[in-house]
Amino acid sequence: MTTLASVEPTEAAAPRRKKRLGFNTRVSFPTGEAARGLREGIELFQAAEALGYQSGWAYQRHFDNYLSSPLPFFAAAGQHTTTITLGSAVIPMRYQDPILLAEAAGTADLLTGGRLQLAFSSGTDLWDGVFGGVATDARTEGQRRLARFLAGVGGETIHTVTEQRGPAGPPAGTELTVTPHSPGLRGRIWYGSGHIASAVQAARQGLRLITGTILHEVTDESFPEYQARLIGEYRGGGGGPPPPPPPPRRAAAPPGGRARPPTARPRRRWRSPRRCCRGRRPSCAPPTRPTTWNGAPRGRPRPGRRGPWHRPSRPTSPGAS
Repeated sequence: MTTLASVEPTEAAAPRRKKRLGFNTRVSFPTGEAARGLREGIELFQAAEALGYQSGWAYQRHFDNYLSSPLPFFAAAGQHTTTITLGSAVIPMRYQDPILLAEAAGTADLLTGGRLQLAFSSGTDLWDGVFGGVATDARTEGQRRLARFLAGVGGETIHTVTEQRGPAGPPAGTELTVTPHSPGLRGRIWYGSGHIASAVQAARQGLRLITGTILHEVTDESFPEYQARLIGEYRGGGGGPPPPPPPPRRAAAPPGGRARPPTARPRRRWRSPRRCCRGRRPSCAPPTRPTTWNGAPRGRPRPGRRGPWHRPSRPTSPGAS
C-alpha cells in the first residue's frame, strides 16, 4: 500500500521529508474465537508503537473472520496506545449510513486524541441482497454517501428543521450538525483510488490518496507506469492536504497554581538534619563548636542543661592563692 500525504519537493535544495513507517494488517480470528483475535489485534498495535511505527492500518471485511467494524476497534486500541495513528484501509461507503458513521468517527477520534486516519472507497454491489439495492450503480451511490459523510465530519449543517415534531423535538429553523464534532478529522480523510478518474475527484474533494495493487482501468501501460500517471493526475488536480501544524508546547500547572516556565530551574528543598537522621550520619552531623584555650567549649549552656556544655570556671593566674 502506498500513501501520499502531500507533494514531494522538486528542488534540489529543498529539505527532505521525514520518513514515516507504517503497516497494514487484517485483524483476523478463527471461527468462535473473535474475542481473542480482537485482543491480539490491539496487542499488535501496542507492539508496533513500541518498535517505533508511526501508523497502523486495518482492513474491513463483512461476513468473514476479519474486522468488520473498525471504528470501535480503533477506539479500544487508542486506549492502549499513545502516539501511533489508527487508519482504516478501506471502508466501502456503499453500505454505510453517512450520518451515523460521522457520529461514530467523531466519537472515536476524540477518544483517541485525534489519531484517526480514515480511508474510504465507493464500494461494490456485492452485498445488495443483504443491505438492499439502489436505483443507481454502486459507485454513484457510494460517492453520494461519501459527500454527505464529509459534510457531517466537517461540521456543516446537514438539515434545517422546518416543523417541530413532538414536545421534545427541536423548534423550526434549527440547524442540525453532527455531534460530537472533531475539528481536525476532515483533514485526515483518505480515498482509495483504483483508476485515474477517482484520483482526480479525490483531489478536488480535498482528500488524501491511497493507491494499491488493485486497478480498475485496463490500459497498455505497465503497473508502475499507470500508478505513476495516477499519482501525477492526483497532484495535478490539487491533491494533497497542507502540512500539519507544529504540536503545541504547554506548561502544566497544578490546580489553583501558576505554571512554571519550561526553562525554570527546579527548586531545591533544604532539609534540616534534625528532620532527617538527627545528626546520625556524618554528612548531617553538626559542626564542631570552637573551644577556648584550655579546651573547654565556648558559649553559655542551654537552660536546664549541664554537663560537657556548661560554662567552665574562670581560670586563675599563676601564683594566685
